[in-house]
Amino acid sequence: MMAAMAPASPADRTITARDPRLATWRNFLVVHARLQRILDQELRGEHDISLAEYDALVVLAGAPNHRLRMHQLADQVLLSRSGVTRLIDRLVADGSVERDHCSTDARGAEAVLTRAGLSRLRDASGTHLRGIAQHFFELVSAEQLTALDDVLDSLIAGLDPARAQEDRRTA
Repeated sequence: MMAAMAPASPADRTITARDPRLATWRNFLVVHARLQRILDQELRGEHDISLAEYDALVVLAGAPNHRLRMHQLADQVLLSRSGVTRLIDRLVADGSVERDHCSTDARGAEAVLTRAGLSRLRDASGTHLRGIAQHFFELVSAEQLTALDDVLDSLIAGLDPARAQEDRRTA
């Protein structure tokens, strides 16, 4: 359930280097970076796939016909278009993805998940889900998880209102 966001007062928007709220911001960044690094190391070590590559395969697996326009994929995996192009280049080289012409726009290209890519994703999913359980869910209580979910819903609503609206429709 999404928590209502109270507008920040002008005083709340003013941040100085000594603002105690910055410690929370830094903790958020540290946790995110460490989780990303740990999950990436586990996937690379056990399946020779990076977390970014795994994420792209997950997005493609959930797309209609396992295909997406490159810019749509970039938006969903949170990479720049050039970053997603390099990522897809690596996945094409290992046979996990193919590039295809877009049927609705001859100028566009689509990334298409291959059978080999789907198999690779399935193989790596156990490792990834185990890592999420071990390094995230086992470290927070149910109450903390609920509170964190409320905070993240508020952030999504403030930063990406269209996504928040879509999330509410599909909930």
